[in-house]
Amino acid sequence: MGSEGPKSVVINVSGFKKFQGVAENPTEVIVNNLRSYVEKRGLASGLTLGSCTILETAGDGASAALYKAMESGIERMESNANDQVVWVSVLHLGVNSGAMKFAIERQAVNEATFRCPDEFGWQPQQFPIIEADGVISRARETSCSIDAILKILKKKGFDAAISDDAGRFVCNYVYYHSLRFAEEKGHKSLFVHVPLFTRIDEETQMQFVASLLDAIAATC
Repeated sequence: MGSEGPKSVVINVSGFKKFQGVAENPTEVIVNNLRSYVEKRGLASGLTLGSCTILETAGDGASAALYKAMESGIERMESNANDQVVWVSVLHLGVNSGAMKFAIERQAVNEATFRCPDEFGWQPQQFPIIEADGVISRARETSCSIDAILKILKKKGFDAAISDDAGRFVCNYVYYHSLRFAEEKGHKSLFVHVPLFTRIDEETQMQFVASLLDAIAATC
């Protein structure tokens, strides 16, 4: 008799609060409304929406909340020890105010060069996000099957693409920490940039994120 139960995918989701130049961050709205939205819509079999966390748009100042969210994933995984669990530590959502489409980020780079101060007033320049990782040019890639995820989303009619540049601001900072954590713990992590609601409306973005959760689960 095998000891493994059915595959169970638990996904924690994070978004960000406002920041300089973006008075209303669409990811805060999406993440705050996501649980009630998927409860009405339903999710793929075996998929559970874990925590929904809103982070300050800050680098070092947001790290504690980020790690708390990721650590909660480990606790959830241990509590489901009888299941075969594939854990996506966090699906991060961030806004690109100049974007016209959704961007699935392949990687993050070990460099913090903030174009403006974050919400706690920090503005590093060519600063290594994790000193122990060495040079600021070092990149970490997601282990999620992003090509397969993109194919599913495009079949559903969403305008999305894969990006190799998550910037050097808070989104990249958070993603780099998350990818390193995921690698250490044997989890998965993914970052997706969304446009403003003036470019793609709120309902379409809610549909996109719900479909993204299903696509991640289907490709784990």
